[in-house]
Parts: sequence; C-alpha cells; structure tokens
Amino acid sequence: MDERIFLSSPHMSDEGYEQHFVKEAFDTNWIAPLGTNVDGFESELAAKVRSKAAAALTSGTAAIHLALKAAGVEKDDIVFCSTLTFSATANPIIYQNAIPVFIDSDYETWNMCPKALEEAFEKYPQVKAVLLVHLYGLSADMDQITALCKKYNVALIEDAAESLGTYYKGQHTGTFGDYGIFSFNGNKIITTSGGGMLVSNDEERITKARFWATQSRDQARHYQHSELGFNYRMSNVVAGIGRGQLKVLNDRVAKKNYIYDFYKRELSNLEGVNFMPNNDWDQPNYWLSAMTLTGKVRPVDVMDALEKENIESRPVWKPMHMQPYFEKYDFVGTDVSERLFETGVCLPSDTKISDEQLERVVEIIKGLWE
Repeated sequence: MDERIFLSSPHMSDEGYEQHFVKEAFDTNWIAPLGTNVDGFESELAAKVRSKAAAALTSGTAAIHLALKAAGVEKDDIVFCSTLTFSATANPIIYQNAIPVFIDSDYETWNMCPKALEEAFEKYPQVKAVLLVHLYGLSADMDQITALCKKYNVALIEDAAESLGTYYKGQHTGTFGDYGIFSFNGNKIITTSGGGMLVSNDEERITKARFWATQSRDQARHYQHSELGFNYRMSNVVAGIGRGQLKVLNDRVAKKNYIYDFYKRELSNLEGVNFMPNNDWDQPNYWLSAMTLTGKVRPVDVMDALEKENIESRPVWKPMHMQPYFEKYDFVGTDVSERLFETGVCLPSDTKISDEQLERVVEIIKGLWE
C-alpha cells in the first residue's frame, strides 16, 4: 500500500531550527520547568502577532481555562461559545463551573454568527464572556462581534487554536479580544508536540495567568499558596521546539494556501461541491481545507474512498450542542452548524504533501462522480 497521506501531521523545519533550541536547553541543563526558550517563545510569538504579552502553557485548553479565569468567569456565570468547534473550546467553561450557551455559525464565515450572538445577548444580558473560534483558519466577522461585546461590556476570548497566521483586515486573529489563545498540538500549523499560548494586551493579567499556571506559588522562602493554582507552564524543551517552528510559520501558511487552492481548482466544478468561504477581509491560514457536499456523493463516500487508499480525512466538527455531554445546555441559532457537520469533509492538508499526492487525492475523489 502507498505511503499514508495524513490530514495534518507535525512538520519540523528542514533547517533544524528546533534541534538548535532544544540542544541549547540540554547543553545548559534547563530542561524544566522554565528557561530562556520559554521566555524567548513568549516574546517572539507576542511580537509575531503584535500582542503586548504572552504566557506559554501546556496546551491551548489550559490557555482557554486561564483566559476564562482572568475574565472573571465563576460558578453559574454564562459564557457564549461557538458551537462548531472541538470540545477543548467548551470544556474549560465547565472547569470554571460556568454555564455554556452555544451560538450557531453562519455560512459566510463558518464561524460564530453575529445575528445569533445578538439574539443570545438579548436572551441572556447577564452573560460574563464570549468565547469564539476561528474555525479551520477562517476568521470570524470580528467587526460585528467586537462591536456587540463592547455594546454589552462583555469580555471577548478568541480561540485561535486553528488560526495562527490568519489575518482579519490586516490584524492577527487572536488579538481583537481581551484574550487570545493558540495551540501547538501535533496537528496544528506549527507544533511543539503539545502546548499552547495565552496572549493579551493586558500585561498584568498575563502576569497573573503565569502565576496561576505555576501552582499559584507565593513569593516566599517556604512553599505558600494563597490561591488555587494549576500545573500549566510549558517546559523549556517544548518551548525550544516552538521557537524553531515559529521561524517557518510563514512557509507553512503559504503551503496550506497552496493546498486549498489546488483542491478548489480541481474539485469545485464537481456537482454539489462547495469550499470553505473566502471573504475579502479574511486572509486565512487554511489550516485544514474543507468542502461541503450537497449532491449524490456524501462526505462518508469521500472518506471511505480515501481511507481505502491509506489517505486520512475527517468530518467537520460535530457541533457542541449536539454532543451527548453538552446537549442539555441552551443553543441559539438555526441549523447552519448542523448542516455544515452533515455535509462537510476535511481533506488531507499536511504541509509535507507533494503535488503527486495531491493529484492522487483529487483523482480518487473525482472517481466518485464517474
């Protein structure tokens, strides 16, 4: 069988940037918990996205958790959350014993629908925070969403786990709200094997988040803890991988765009095929290339055909309000996110994929229409 084609797998730099920083950590014996790589990764990523401060953490999930805590979300507070996302977005709301209310998507962005969000504000004026997702590297409609959050004086948290390198009107996603989070999981556009970053222009809140992330250890000779803490700080070795990966982010974004353009050019003329939206104000990283199918060929047909040829693909995220754990919580919207889930499929978007492999993928898919 041919070599497996992955959906999105780790891609280390050809230049060996990652090994350089990791070797430095070993040579100086700064293996854990902190060190120059952690400090460097925080400052370099903050500079990259033009945010004032950043905290390197063990995961994007940890970053969302601390963002909610920093925003003052507590027991029984309501948090509006994008429904079309991975569960890691919604889980930290429960960690804080808060109440999620899930917000539908729109077809224009595949992200949080501003009309549904406004309806939710009218229904729940006591809401404490809005947690939106930039899905698959597509930017949400930030002008409308930030305006609504300012109107109702509510904290905005951006889950930009999938959108590092994406711009909305020339500004990095993850930097419009009070807090932004990025993920460096193994399948993300750059990876540290596992890890995340919390960014904000509120430097005091980031300092506080670092404090919470290191078990809330007070400044005392003995171990003293006046607040509940968490073991969320990124290690110096992992941060070294991140520093190296950050150097090739622009290359990875360019390849993701190339992959999306290839699929769209080759497959858009097939009956019932539509691709993720592309708005004039959005400069996506196209972390994953996804399409919807509304004709005779179904997403499962595509996924089965590819899997038979050792090629990985995936459904679009199943909305949170349809998940067994979260279905008891309220949902505001229509059926857009459900339709995207039912009709959507994510195609192989690995940045190591060759033209020959891309041609193989599209030929298998085209064969379903013959």
